[in-house]
Amino acid sequence: MQENVSLQPFNTFGVEAKARYFTEVHTPEELKAAVNFSSSHSLKTLLLGGGSNILLTGDFNGLAIRLDLKGISEQPDGDNHILVTAQAGENWHQFVMYCLEKNYGGLENLALIPGNVGTCPIQNIGAYGTEIKDVFVRCRVLNLSSMETENFDLEKCRFGYRDSIFKQEGKEKYIILNVTFRLTTKHHSIKTEYGAIRSELNSAGIADPTIRDVAQAVITIRKSKLPDPKETGNAGSFFKNPTIPLPQFEELQMRFPNIQGYPNGDSVKVPAGWLIEQCGWKGKQIGNVASHPLQALVIINATGKATGREIFDFSTLIIDSVREKFGIELEREVNII
Repeated sequence: MQENVSLQPFNTFGVEAKARYFTEVHTPEELKAAVNFSSSHSLKTLLLGGGSNILLTGDFNGLAIRLDLKGISEQPDGDNHILVTAQAGENWHQFVMYCLEKNYGGLENLALIPGNVGTCPIQNIGAYGTEIKDVFVRCRVLNLSSMETENFDLEKCRFGYRDSIFKQEGKEKYIILNVTFRLTTKHHSIKTEYGAIRSELNSAGIADPTIRDVAQAVITIRKSKLPDPKETGNAGSFFKNPTIPLPQFEELQMRFPNIQGYPNGDSVKVPAGWLIEQCGWKGKQIGNVASHPLQALVIINATGKATGREIFDFSTLIIDSVREKFGIELEREVNII
């Protein structure tokens, strides 16, 4: 247990903030001991994984626990599937690469997403036509009330768009210890219809792609659009893509004929990046903070000296301008601390 520890190395925005107490845990038993310490001292608890989905807006007057549980195990599941369980502290992209090396299909469209395995169910992370819920079997959690471990299956997790029970009524009540995925071993379902994957494959002269080809296309696209957090502080997509009623979208189409949208029944998902760009924010910088010049959905610590409060205030200005121009309320995807 350490005191007054800088959390700058543990958040991908690279903002400076201190934790009153800090510890790293490598086993469920160490985690329970840390939680008990926090409880007995009436401290708030902050769980840190890869630090890629948080914005620290000030010092944390509690116990920051960095989850460093490691390990991957496998269990055959029929002729064409395998159950792969990864501990919460495994790096997500490295885990995807591990699966691809073994020719396990299902995660290839999720390559190069920052963060750790333990946080992927919280967000129901997704990209290029795939979401965690598509391959999710269960996760093992620590119930902070009973201090007992439980299993959450697909139904119990109540996954939605960038949402789950862990962001709703289960928030701060459970800590995810590991996650089990059901992946294919032979006959893979190749998804290339979303985003720029197909054009990227065509450019590479690949007509019949493997899961590794798809992953490489995704990696190339993400690298071309998104800044590397190791070089420029960011947390990836800062806002969710809003979903609005179809009549509202049709009304907006009359005013903005070029508006983009993806219909889904009686609603339409509108790309937040497009909305932000139309409001003039793409590449715009205020002080130490900017919207990325290649992807307006990404807010960056442009100078490396931004505070969490500066970044939060910058995001508020974006929300206000999109609301004023389009009547759409953007929601932050990043967890504000």
